[in-house]
Amino acid sequence: MNGILLAMILALLIPIYEAWQDEDIWQKMLAFASIATKTSIMILVVSVLRDDWMIGLVGVLILSVGNAALMLLAHIIRRLNEA
Repeated sequence: MNGILLAMILALLIPIYEAWQDEDIWQKMLAFASIATKTSIMILVVSVLRDDWMIGLVGVLILSVGNAALMLLAHIIRRLNEA
């Protein structure tokens, strides 16, 4: 069980490194969206392992609302660059 979480944390480090390395704003936003998705999946796995549906609910909320806010920010930045 701990091996699964360790593998997920290692997979989470890949987009963090990409966001740190790249200067392009779109690549950074893509990396942050990947981080948010992986983090919410990790929360869902922990909720299943602990058999706690409240933690799972938080993971689902982060998965749905977190990426929507990031996409809204992407559209605002694109509109500012077009003007």
